[in-house]
Amino acid sequence: MDISKDEQRVLHVLAQGGRLAVSKTSAGRILNVEGFTREGWRLPAIAPRLFRKLKAKRAIASHSGGPYRITRRGLELVRSQPDNR
Repeated sequence: MDISKDEQRVLHVLAQGGRLAVSKTSAGRILNVEGFTREGWRLPAIAPRLFRKLKAKRAIASHSGGPYRITRRGLELVRSQPDNR
């Protein structure tokens, strides 16, 4: 399954230990998604649409109400980059 460049960039950061923090309304709808690297740096804005696409592909998941992290399926989808080979 092919993934877009934006999905690839997010999965690459998550594969290196990053996380996604999601803010939701009281009704459970997504307001915004913030990405963080393993060092704590913020990523550029991640569109809720991109977040939903990654979640639908089961590339990311949240456990016990924590931040979203990459899954084994996500690791299969991400292509290797020079700094994570």
